[in-house]
Amino acid sequence: MKKLIVACFLLPITYCLTSCIGNDDDNAVAPKPRAFYRLNFPEKKYKTYDSLCPFTFQTPVYSFVENDRSKNAQPCWLNIFYPMYKAQLYVSYTDLNNDLAKHIEDSRELAVKHQVKASGLDEEVLINDSARVYGLLYDISGNSASAIQFYITDSTKHFLRGSLYFNCPPNIDSLKIVIDYIRTDIMHLIKTFKWKGEKK
Repeated sequence: MKKLIVACFLLPITYCLTSCIGNDDDNAVAPKPRAFYRLNFPEKKYKTYDSLCPFTFQTPVYSFVENDRSKNAQPCWLNIFYPMYKAQLYVSYTDLNNDLAKHIEDSRELAVKHQVKASGLDEEVLINDSARVYGLLYDISGNSASAIQFYITDSTKHFLRGSLYFNCPPNIDSLKIVIDYIRTDIMHLIKTFKWKGEKK
């Protein structure tokens, strides 16, 4: 009889204790994987930028253009802002004075500087004979401060350089999709670029 009482008493306790013991994998706490904000990109629509400067181009409606206000800025240096993405395209223009080779070399050196933190540098030749627009675009991959740089010229009178920067730490994992999106806008700017006074 004592054995039966002891068994009846121990059975519920044993059941409670064994039910608390489970597979460690079931109860393991793992950190959530790193995630990035979901981005909704607006439809591609463009507007023409025109000013007293000797060129025009088209830029997205979700961007805006301001004159560069930095200390050493020249009259036709511009900043194209993409506020939704904390990005801006710095654009600097200069008149050529038989010094095209120097400007091309300076642009190349500025792009190569970013290779210190980059994992690659690709070049794309830019040619639009009808608009007399020639140049080179640099795609700088990896965690570099500037992901895209380019220059365009008519090879005799005009030279314009652009570089894309983000107002945040460079992280290619989170920025790649935005860089690709803005790259389309940069290519559109180049394709619609016109020097004023050029014969069609």
